[in-house]
Amino acid sequence: MHRIRFIAQKEFYHIMRDFRSLLIVIIMPVMMIFLYGYAINMDIENVTLAIVDLDHSLESRQLTERFYRSPYFSRPDAEPDLNDPDRLLRSGRAAAILYLPVGFGRALTRGEDFELGMTVDGSDANLAAAVQAYSNGVLFEFLMDRLPPDFDIPGVRISQQVLYNPDLKSSHFLVPGLVAIVLMLISALMTSITIAREKESGTMEQLLTTPVKPREVLIGKLLPYVVIAFFDGILVLLFARLVFGVPFVGSHLLLLFFGLIYVTTALSIGILVSSLVSTLREATMLAQLSTLLPSVMLSGFIFAIKNMPFVLQALSHLVAARYFVVIIRGIMLKEAGFSVLIPQAAALILLMLALMTIAATKFSTRVS
Repeated sequence: MHRIRFIAQKEFYHIMRDFRSLLIVIIMPVMMIFLYGYAINMDIENVTLAIVDLDHSLESRQLTERFYRSPYFSRPDAEPDLNDPDRLLRSGRAAAILYLPVGFGRALTRGEDFELGMTVDGSDANLAAAVQAYSNGVLFEFLMDRLPPDFDIPGVRISQQVLYNPDLKSSHFLVPGLVAIVLMLISALMTSITIAREKESGTMEQLLTTPVKPREVLIGKLLPYVVIAFFDGILVLLFARLVFGVPFVGSHLLLLFFGLIYVTTALSIGILVSSLVSTLREATMLAQLSTLLPSVMLSGFIFAIKNMPFVLQALSHLVAARYFVVIIRGIMLKEAGFSVLIPQAAALILLMLALMTIAATKFSTRVS
């Protein structure tokens, strides 16, 4: 018993001396509870709905206000372009567009049948189904409030068209987002592990004794992982297309361009992680902590960002997967072009440049 206590005491001292590993072990469960507790919200509310009012009547304005007063819908950050209203759907800035044609107010006053139009982004099957149900509910309440007792409800209905995923298959929404998660995790993890292994085994010092500059070491180590990451991305996309039947209607070259930026961002995170730790175990844990949890929880991969608390919404702007998820879904499912994805492209490029600069500077400082 004395020997067991001695061994346990020795191991406890060893754990306490390894402060960085201990810190990661403590921070990880706290982050998991914090993110899971606040980010996981299965309630669908504040769905971004754009309304195109072509009637400009009192009744159409009242219906518009009724939609935006409900807890289910919110206004988009930009008005729809009448020449290309679906642009908001392709860019992900709206989940649905409601059309109020000319004659709506007159038909409502006379009690005549009338048909409203709605186009719904079907890339998220659950959200699309909720939009269809919520919009019919808001319209029904609006009609009921206008009628005196014992009157028939006017035959006003919403004709809904689902775009990008008319069959409402969940795999079409999840699999493209999963590509972003896999690329982030694999790229960051591989880079952090390989550099940490070199440092732990002492071969990094041997490499630096040769006439090679730190930036040349960095570039030489990164190039193979860029190739591997691209191979992984193509492999996952092939599985998505052939096994799950996810459509790919956009530009392959555009996705490759954004994929290179995204992979470079992930590799920069791996370099930064490896410069902060000294052992392989610490690199693995920190890489997973800094990529997997934020990418899954704060990217919009599963849970809507706008339903999260303000603090998590702000933090999500530092998560590269947030922008690439929108990009890959937009290109694969909606045939979105560069002009539509400019906000996500600009944010991803800025984040890549910032992380690459910090990681390269930190790496050069540590190895010099």
